[in-house]
Amino acid sequence: MSRVPRLAATATAALALTVLAAGPGAAGEPVVTDPHIVARFDFALGQSPENIALEPDGSANLTLAFARQVVNVDKKGGKRTVATLPAVTNPNTPVIGGAAAMGIARAHDGTLYVTYATGTSENGIWRIGKDGSAPVQIATLPADGFPNSLALDEKCGVLYAADSVLGTVWRVPVEGGAPTAWATGTALQPLPAPDGLVGANGLKVHNGAVWVSNTDRRTLLRIPVLADKSAGPVETRATGLSWIDDFAFTGHDDTVLAALIMDNALALVRPDGTHKVVLNAQDGLSSPTSVAVRGKTVYVPSSSFFTEVKDPNLLLAQLRKGHGSR
Repeated sequence: MSRVPRLAATATAALALTVLAAGPGAAGEPVVTDPHIVARFDFALGQSPENIALEPDGSANLTLAFARQVVNVDKKGGKRTVATLPAVTNPNTPVIGGAAAMGIARAHDGTLYVTYATGTSENGIWRIGKDGSAPVQIATLPADGFPNSLALDEKCGVLYAADSVLGTVWRVPVEGGAPTAWATGTALQPLPAPDGLVGANGLKVHNGAVWVSNTDRRTLLRIPVLADKSAGPVETRATGLSWIDDFAFTGHDDTVLAALIMDNALALVRPDGTHKVVLNAQDGLSSPTSVAVRGKTVYVPSSSFFTEVKDPNLLLAQLRKGHGSR
């Protein structure tokens, strides 16, 4: 697509510098097996899967970035369009140029929340009602930023959104309203120009903290939520994660599966920060952007942003306890 090369050209220049750290597998740590593609999309139509939120029945809601759509994919690959975000006049987003549907989060009642990057007044968080009603903007984020991944903390009634350009984690009431710059600082920012492009990217709420990936800095970060709900000091929990995008936790501990978009890889990141690749392009990954885990099932959407052969898809795999490296 015409909007993708701006990001692709910059990213490709750094591909030769990527390094994946791998450690020996520990007995009992998660093993990812039986990968298979369940659904494919049309890159030429803007159908690049970006982010994922699961339904109770195991189906997946995906944002299709440049199609500005949310689609539901069942575990057999059946597709259903849930909503299309409105077209905007003269979109001008940093990083990609065009408008794109980015992060997605699901409430227990079925309401969906989506970050929409436009570079205009429509830049922000949008809500899609559980009844399938048309998307409604509930929060406006700065037009010069790039809202990316999104997470919902229903217990506290707030949404968190990662801004990849402004190096900020925004906090917004779930009913909508004015955003608060909840966390900022160098650890969340992109690298300085001309090398920098994407800072804070993936985002999850887990075990009393907001976790964030920083793509440029190749890091996985933990930001404690303090008793007064403010942000504690940013902690670096893993480094050397080449082109990390979004991620998911495998269970109650701090083990993570992370999408490495430029390496066409899924990495297992251990609680001690070491990591190893568990899926790659041979398994069907094609610029993976995000991950979800439900029980023993792993979901990995691939965008095909940086691959020569365009094969955007949704891959499923199995998660089990194993012994040693894959």
